[in-house]
Amino acid sequence: MTGPGVSPYRILRARPLWIANGVLTGVLALLFTLFYVGANIDPAGQLKNLPVALVDADGGELGARVAQGIAAAPGDKVEWKVMTEREARTQLGKGELYGALVVPADFSVSVTALSNGTATHRPTLTVLTNQSAGSLGSSFARQAATEAASAASVRLGRQLALPDKALAADPIAVHIEDGHPIGDHSGLGMTAFYYSLVLVVCGMLAANVLTGQVDHALGYTHNDMGPRRLHRPLIRATRVQTLAVSSTMMAGLSLVMGTLVMLGAVGIMGMDAGHLPLLWLYSVAAIAVCGIGALSLLAVAGTPGMLLVTLVFIAMAVPTAGATTPLEALPGFYRFLAEFEPLRQITGGVRSILYYDAQGDAGLTRGWLMMGAGLLAALAFGFGLTRLYDRKGLHRINLSP
Repeated sequence: MTGPGVSPYRILRARPLWIANGVLTGVLALLFTLFYVGANIDPAGQLKNLPVALVDADGGELGARVAQGIAAAPGDKVEWKVMTEREARTQLGKGELYGALVVPADFSVSVTALSNGTATHRPTLTVLTNQSAGSLGSSFARQAATEAASAASVRLGRQLALPDKALAADPIAVHIEDGHPIGDHSGLGMTAFYYSLVLVVCGMLAANVLTGQVDHALGYTHNDMGPRRLHRPLIRATRVQTLAVSSTMMAGLSLVMGTLVMLGAVGIMGMDAGHLPLLWLYSVAAIAVCGIGALSLLAVAGTPGMLLVTLVFIAMAVPTAGATTPLEALPGFYRFLAEFEPLRQITGGVRSILYYDAQGDAGLTRGWLMMGAGLLAALAFGFGLTRLYDRKGLHRINLSP
């Protein structure tokens, strides 16, 4: 205890206090900037191999010529996947495609009628969008397909002898429709991302709360409730025991949080959702896994652990979730992070439940597997290192008599 004449403001002159906190907060600010801004500063320029279907349902020579011309166009921003219309609809319904360009069955007939002067309408190419796969990705696909259709129209116009010069310059009309419609209360395909983000944030915030409350219940820390400071008798516990208590509580409380999250999103706000029992189970599991992962980081790293939790579950996770910006439009480093960042895995599973009838190969199976792997890794990391701390005698207080 300091003397009565010592002012607490004196610590503001302590250089180590400024340096330590300046380094921590500065690094955190820089990393957040790099992860967030770096991932989204030029998505169009980073775009590579965006999967878009190319369908030739015409069966005639003109349709084949148009499809071949589009597929042979230079550039690697779009990966044209040649398939049937049925295959395209199926893959759009799993989120495997961001869009499609369809040469319809009557294309050659329409072009012939246009050349003969007997046409009642212009030949048409159909662009299918897919907002369920992500608004920006669907927008990229729509733009690419529309530009490809316009280029095909110009090429075809040069080959046709049409008296109308304006029609000869652009003989093909482009029709745009939704390739996989979703509900009006689906946030234009963004509800899966925001719902998943809520699950992750609930897990990490609950971990922060539980760490403090369990420490207080064991008597290792005090608990400030407004102007009151509460203390409890010390209950000696190893680091492993403390983590076990916190993890058990996290598993139990995730039932409450998962229920309330779904109640708020679906019951109160009216979010479009089916397979409600599965969505509830997935929500509970996601909160529990993220929470136990955060508890492990906090148990191992101590006070700086919350910074690590924020970086892992928010700073690195949000830009690489593949929701706001498609993975195909991210720099390579961020695509690498997306392979294991928890938010992306959870979002894939939620998207499958909300938009794709809970199909396993639409992201749900990967979501379950990656959550299981993440849980095992978190338990091994947390209990492995806390056990090591205990064995080396690195106790939280001096246990010697």
